[in-house]
Amino acid sequence: MPIKVILADDHSIVREGLKAVLKKTAADIIVAGEVSDGNAALELAKKTPADIYVLDITMPSLNGLEAMARLLRRDKKAKIIILSMHDDRPTIEKALRAGARGYLIKETAAEDIVCALRAVYNGRHFLSPSVSGVEIDDILDAPFDKLKKQGSALTSREREIVQLIAEGLGDKQIAYKFKISGNTIHVHRHNISLKLDIHKQTDLVRYAVKEGIAKL
Repeated sequence: MPIKVILADDHSIVREGLKAVLKKTAADIIVAGEVSDGNAALELAKKTPADIYVLDITMPSLNGLEAMARLLRRDKKAKIIILSMHDDRPTIEKALRAGARGYLIKETAAEDIVCALRAVYNGRHFLSPSVSGVEIDDILDAPFDKLKKQGSALTSREREIVQLIAEGLGDKQIAYKFKISGNTIHVHRHNISLKLDIHKQTDLVRYAVKEGIAKL
């Protein structure tokens, strides 16, 4: 049986490049579907479950980490590889501790994708070899107190709202998207400000970009 993969990245050139590599070098791996944002990845996963999901960490509408969290809530055994341009330890640590089985750096993803998919499919973790000074075992075995990390107390819905604010949506648009009242959005924004101690929208946008919740 071939390994079925879903690719989620908002750049079609990235998806096309990875598909080309897989088609040329890995007869045991097929791309079961591809999408350009996190919400579409969740919808596709419902219709066409895959063995492995490759998710870009920063996508519009719903980023890769949030999409991963929802996939894992549906299926704790879901195997997910995060695709990212960031090679810093905090970002890698955040992804692996959130449940990612692999982490690929975009710059070298074409070189590593086949090995990553086979490793994760067989129950192992995979980290791009281009990342230096970071060991998976060190991250997974080290003690971790999420409450000490800024923003870790945000709920899933609050993180989504932060992403949409950073992407330029107004309160009415966000309320319409979630089918909730403007007052509820106001309450969410107030809670977000208190939890992050961020009270200006420009600072909230900077926070969202820095944390990989959204990209400009």
